[in-house]
Amino acid sequence: MFKSILVANRGEIACRIMRTCKHMGIRTIAVYSEADRDALFVQMADDAVLIGPAEARLSYLKADAILKAARQTGAEAVHPGYGFLSENADFADACAKAKITFIGPDANAIRRMGSKIEAKKIARDAGVPVVPGYDGAEQTLAVLTAEAEKIPLPLIIKASAGGGGRGMRRVNLMSDFAEALKSAQKEALSAFGSDAVLLEKYIERPRHVEVQVLCDSHGAALHLYERDCSVQRNHQKLIEEAPAPDLDPATRQRLTDSALKLAKIINYTSAGTVEFILDRDSNEVYFLEMNTRLQVEHPVTEMITGIDLVEQQIRVAAGEALVFDQDDIQINGWAIEARVAAEDPAQNYLPQTGIISYCQEPTGDNMRCDSGVTAGSTISPWYDSMMAKVLPRGADRGQAIDNLLGAMDGYHLAGVGHNMPFLYDIVDQQAFREANIDTTFLDRVFPDGWQVPDNKAGEIAASAWRGNQATSASPWQALGPWRLTGTPASYVYVRENDEEPVEVQITSPADTSSAAMLPDGRVLVSSGSARNHVFEVLLSEQALLDRQSTTAHSDEPGIRAPMPGLISEIRSGLGDTVNAGDTIVVLEAMKLMQNLAAPISGTISAIHCKAGETVNGNDLLIEISNEE
Repeated sequence: MFKSILVANRGEIACRIMRTCKHMGIRTIAVYSEADRDALFVQMADDAVLIGPAEARLSYLKADAILKAARQTGAEAVHPGYGFLSENADFADACAKAKITFIGPDANAIRRMGSKIEAKKIARDAGVPVVPGYDGAEQTLAVLTAEAEKIPLPLIIKASAGGGGRGMRRVNLMSDFAEALKSAQKEALSAFGSDAVLLEKYIERPRHVEVQVLCDSHGAALHLYERDCSVQRNHQKLIEEAPAPDLDPATRQRLTDSALKLAKIINYTSAGTVEFILDRDSNEVYFLEMNTRLQVEHPVTEMITGIDLVEQQIRVAAGEALVFDQDDIQINGWAIEARVAAEDPAQNYLPQTGIISYCQEPTGDNMRCDSGVTAGSTISPWYDSMMAKVLPRGADRGQAIDNLLGAMDGYHLAGVGHNMPFLYDIVDQQAFREANIDTTFLDRVFPDGWQVPDNKAGEIAASAWRGNQATSASPWQALGPWRLTGTPASYVYVRENDEEPVEVQITSPADTSSAAMLPDGRVLVSSGSARNHVFEVLLSEQALLDRQSTTAHSDEPGIRAPMPGLISEIRSGLGDTVNAGDTIVVLEAMKLMQNLAAPISGTISAIHCKAGETVNGNDLLIEISNEE
């Protein structure tokens, strides 16, 4: 067994891997960027090495820097987690060349499954059904257009080398095909280094079901049943559960048999996931792709089987044989995962940044919270917005749902905006309880988009604060409900996550049973559909003194960066005429693409950025003149 493992990742997954390593008595080494110097995973590691600046391409994606850190710390193996270099065959080869074990499958399996085109051919040869479409090598516009015309509309364009919704476009009309193809290829090339695409029939009501496989180098190939990951936004998973609901035994058998066929035909070793589309209208099962790594949602499988997948990955990489067989793996109960992210669903999922000022994770029996943050953690714009995963288990699905809702009420975060109210509303939907789920779920239950629930959370916070007799270190809070003039403060201000204070009138005593005072003097409110709101209550005098000078430039007709990020694309040139609302710049931050639009109609008079350049928050990117 390995004595030391370097974790070539960050955040939640780095913490999760380290917990298993510590349980196994294995020394852990973290690698970190300058932005993560004080991160929780760095503190958890036995040793840590700085490998570069904040940008992932200059740190977590630099294979040579990671291998240098492994050599200088004496690491015997590298665990890549998910994302970054986890499915990079060249990195797996480089580890082997450096005589450092890569904890995962061999480079050949990664390469073969890493191309959606190649993976579909392998699946077809193995007798596994695939979605009708085109996955050929010819990638000219003429060939792709001709092949698209053979596929019933709507169809979908997918980046061959990608995932996570990048390089993916739905086409409803053939007249839109050429533009959609150009856009998909451009995004695919930027994200994955290849503009190769495949075309598929678009399944109107698909369920996204995946099978966890686990294989060793001694010939064992096992499955750990399936997960349902159908609740998604823009192909990004939000809620996952195991086992999949409303799945008949025959369909389960088809899924698991197909997954193991693929694993065996490529001589797969380690943990992996074979993803399928289940057509709700026809009940047909189609192969989608294989992820040759640990999945974000792997804990729900661990919770229903009792098998630690990271431990098994490590043991398999060390050459050990699996000590259990297929009959030993049984489903025990139900588990659901909700991904807690630093984003605002009410503002088109805008990423949120800042410092977490208060953090209380849910606890209790059958409760797991895989987190990469704590009080004092900085949420930067450089990486994925996911902070933690809430993972309750229940004896059945109904109990697991109830436990998840209770866990969301018990998870308190302040200082940074998050999506927990949105997640709560998803799981609380009757359609979710009835397992009426597919990838169209969000569009069906929130046809106008999710909105902040209409509630009086701010008033409840103010009333609770007013009624609180405890003293505070703040001289303003010590004034209690009295103004400096000595008159009762019927108007106060509430502020959440360091945003601009909002005036609230206390007209009558509110029901404060859903409010709790936190140790730092702020108020936690969970009322009705208002979940996990943490307010600071200010008197008007304090709000006036605390008010920050604005960074907006209303007299400056141009586009500024809303946060630090990478300029992915500039769609207009100097002297071009643009209309208000036109997307001019595409900014990549927290692995999301943000379209920055022209605030006015006019002519572009200056461009202060270029594609591929990193910019700071509030940097002036584009100037627009509206002079006639």
